[in-house]
Amino acid sequence: MSEELIKLLVAAVAGLVLGIERESKHKPLGLKTCVVISVTSCLLTIISIDTAMIHYDNPFIRSDPMRLSAQIVSGVGFLGAGVILRRNNDVISGLTTAAIVWTASGIGIATGAGYFKEVAAGVIILVLSVRFLPYIVAKLGPSSLREQEVNLTVYMDENEVNMDFILNEISKIVGDLRNIKINSREEYLKVELRCTLEESEEGIIKYYYKIKEIEGIKGMEVQGR
Repeated sequence: MSEELIKLLVAAVAGLVLGIERESKHKPLGLKTCVVISVTSCLLTIISIDTAMIHYDNPFIRSDPMRLSAQIVSGVGFLGAGVILRRNNDVISGLTTAAIVWTASGIGIATGAGYFKEVAAGVIILVLSVRFLPYIVAKLGPSSLREQEVNLTVYMDENEVNMDFILNEISKIVGDLRNIKINSREEYLKVELRCTLEESEEGIIKYYYKIKEIEGIKGMEVQGR
């Protein structure tokens, strides 16, 4: 088996590992994408190095063996930008997936250049970091890391309820209220707000039932992780 084929196979395995990690979380970038990026980056790096070595002994031709590889990183950046999404509640998602796209190209370049040990160590560290580091930091880190931002939408009858009373009762349950937006309709009063909740085993469900019991609330929506 040739050295180039071994490099391509190693790149495919590394891309496969990264792809499985994303696929297991049902992310838009999956297994096939990571493998394609990693293998193609490896192939282009091999070609870039080999073509530069052809003219190595010619003093009149200067070739950079990594010139083509340098363009891979910037080119893949556009692909990564395509998985970054901005949701209606101004929450940015897909940054980790975009970073994995860029990482897959880097893994392919490193494999094509022959850094097998570095690739193996890098893939292991990356997978462990993405999968387990958030849980470790959340357990051992400051309490702010165990909090999540939640958007609340509360519906109330404008003619029958005191808005100040309801907002005060909600703040007793969830803490400080931010970005309060009031929208008056003919049939109800709609109040949108944002707050920070401490994560728990029950998640946002327990807050939902507590707020729903407040007198005067006709309905509500809770949006969070």
